[in-house]
Amino acid sequence: MQRFGTLSFGHYGRLGGGRILSAGDSLKQAIDLAQGMDDLGVNGTYFRVHHFARQQASPMPLLAAIAARTERIEVGTGVIDMRYENPLYLAEEAGALDLISDGRLALGVSRGSPETVVRGYEAFGYTGSKDPRGADLAREHFATFLRAVEGDGLAERDSASPFGGGTGLQRIEPHSPGLRSRIWWGAGNSESAAWAGRTGVNLMSSTLLTEASGQPFDELQAQQIETFRAAWREAGHSGEPRVSVSRSIFPLTTAEDELYFGGRQDGDQIGVIDGIRSTFGKTYAAAPDVLVEQLLQDAAIRSADTLMLTIPSQLGVEFNLRVIESFATHVAPALGWVSTRA
Repeated sequence: MQRFGTLSFGHYGRLGGGRILSAGDSLKQAIDLAQGMDDLGVNGTYFRVHHFARQQASPMPLLAAIAARTERIEVGTGVIDMRYENPLYLAEEAGALDLISDGRLALGVSRGSPETVVRGYEAFGYTGSKDPRGADLAREHFATFLRAVEGDGLAERDSASPFGGGTGLQRIEPHSPGLRSRIWWGAGNSESAAWAGRTGVNLMSSTLLTEASGQPFDELQAQQIETFRAAWREAGHSGEPRVSVSRSIFPLTTAEDELYFGGRQDGDQIGVIDGIRSTFGKTYAAAPDVLVEQLLQDAAIRSADTLMLTIPSQLGVEFNLRVIESFATHVAPALGWVSTRA
């Protein structure tokens, strides 16, 4: 594990006890937390994207604000739901954000998570999917997006235009030459991971796999990672792809940590999501020295280069920054972490 960062679900709304976290507060706290993490040398801050829910839905303004307030930290998504996206407009936004951040964008995309509404992408105007979950639509949009990011010409220049003559197919602008190498695909199973490897994009793997073989979650995920890397090599892509996994990990160092997360450590779980039998990864919550031993035994963490910690963003900047600092100080170095401040 060379890098670690945080994965935020960005929930807002009623917190209990009469407290309410507004959408504006949630966004501003995300910026403040990213600033603190940048000062600590944490490698990345990434955001889930959910529509029709009180969570982050439009990540580009937030990531641009974070990029403008930080110097080193990678800004990204995990993941943007391509069923909802205009691929060319997304390519324009991503190109601009990558240039603003000086190449610090890590754009995770995929078919997306299970929805809170029925085929919500159709309300956005994207219809015609033959798949009950819209996977065909997501990959169609992604193929167009990838061509745009690669700089392919996609529209014929109008030679009569008053804004410039000439002929030929024109690419999307702004174009960021290095962005293609920082595109990630969120895979929930081995087939999707192999497809990402053949396509030549990085791999994001979550705390949920839409597979259930009876194996421990970390071993199942490690096999998915090896399937991805094998497909990458067989396709003849150059270089080494990046791989991230996400985990719920809480070092218990104070009474407040014990209150919130003590006793939360549990085993893998099997359930049904989106009509598919799936495996859910466990939560790690223990004293730092115990966490080190446990995480060193996690096969997928050992195989990945990037670890994303899912954080309870509703608990505020001060609490989350303390948890992250505790992980960075007492746990991450033993796993191989290299700070951006090193």
